[in-house]
Amino acid sequence: MAEDIKTLDDLKSAVSGTAAAATAEAPARREAQRDDLNRSYATGKRKDAVARVWVKPGSGKVTVNGKDINDYFARPVLQMILRQPFDVAGVAGQYDVQATVKGGGLSGQAGAVKHGISQALQLHEPSLRAALKAAGFLTRDSRVVERKKYGKAKARRSFQFSKR
Repeated sequence: MAEDIKTLDDLKSAVSGTAAAATAEAPARREAQRDDLNRSYATGKRKDAVARVWVKPGSGKVTVNGKDINDYFARPVLQMILRQPFDVAGVAGQYDVQATVKGGGLSGQAGAVKHGISQALQLHEPSLRAALKAAGFLTRDSRVVERKKYGKAKARRSFQFSKR
C-alpha cells in the first residue's frame, strides 16, 4: 500500500476508496455460450441422477434418452416438473431439448433434467438468468438419501426394544 493506515478513519477512507473504484467499473455482462449448431449444453443433477441437456431454438419438442417426454415420463407430475423452467422464463414452446439421463429413479431423473434445462437456458439466453435464479432452478438440490448406520435397521430406525 502506498499510504500507511494508522487510525480507524484512515482504514475507512482506504476501504471506501477501493469500494468506490470497484463500483465505478461496469459490471461484467454474461455472454451466451453456444456451439456451432446454436445449442447450449449443461449438466443437471438430482439425487443419483445425472442429465446431459442440449437446448436450441425450436418448436418446444423435448426428447429424453431418444424418447418423447410423454413416453419417458408417463406421469403428468414429472412432465410438469420438466416444463417449469420454460413457464417461469416465459419461453414455453420456443426451445427444443435433447437430454440423456442416467442413474436414480424417474423422480430424480426428472429433477436432473429440470436442473439441466434451467442451466442450459440461462447459458443460451443470459437475460433469462434472473427469473430462473429467483425461482431457485439454477441451484442443485443437494438432498440425498442418508446412509444406513451399523446397529440400526435403517438410517435412523432402531430395532424393536425387548424388555424381556
